[in-house]
Amino acid sequence: MLVDMAHFSGLVAGKVLKSPFEFADVVTTTTHKSLRGPRAAMIFFKKNPELDFEKRINFAVFPSLQGGPHNNAIAGICVQLKEVASPEFHSYAQQVVKNSKALASTLSEKGYSIVSGGTDTHLVLWDLRPNKFTGSKMEAVCDAISITLNKNSVYGDKSAFNPGGVRLGAPAMTSRGLVEKDFVQIAEFLHQGLLIGLEVQGEGSMKLKDFKEELVKHPKIESLRHKVEAFSKGFYMPGFDSRPYA
Repeated sequence: MLVDMAHFSGLVAGKVLKSPFEFADVVTTTTHKSLRGPRAAMIFFKKNPELDFEKRINFAVFPSLQGGPHNNAIAGICVQLKEVASPEFHSYAQQVVKNSKALASTLSEKGYSIVSGGTDTHLVLWDLRPNKFTGSKMEAVCDAISITLNKNSVYGDKSAFNPGGVRLGAPAMTSRGLVEKDFVQIAEFLHQGLLIGLEVQGEGSMKLKDFKEELVKHPKIESLRHKVEAFSKGFYMPGFDSRPYA
């Protein structure tokens, strides 16, 4: 049995979610998502003389799939895993879930459709189909107002290029020190962005290319972007200032 915990490994390490190690023979993860490390990956496996995971996995990685590892990436993983073992990281993991829940519940209170009705993790999947809007257009709106998110397929979608939803994540902004009340404000920015997008789209359908061209002309876009950027500047940014995050 294999479990890939790439997205939520930081929450497993922070003891917010149950660990798959008790059940799985092989566990894989990236290290750059909720684990908050450099862009890399790890593979864990149980010692099993009959199946010999160690030999088979090691050979599959090198020389079969991977070339020379970068020492700086290995060092970065080591540094990050030391932080992961700290009480501060556990507090971060707990706050990630609190923030994600606050974001999901605020959007729900505004009448929007959240897949599964909420979240227990760092991710919120927002179904925009009830609003007759697409994930691609919402991604374009958010790009225009300095918010980064991903368009994302929702169950029933037929195209990943023009999906019905967007995926919202809490780890990055949690690392900057934001708490629940701040994610309520983020939900408000997203709400305002969607309203602008619906105004641009109008009653009829509009191709994404045409939508983007009309979006930048909308009189409310620049004002909302300034509000988002002014809000964001009030928080710690790793690599840009020396203020500690909460």
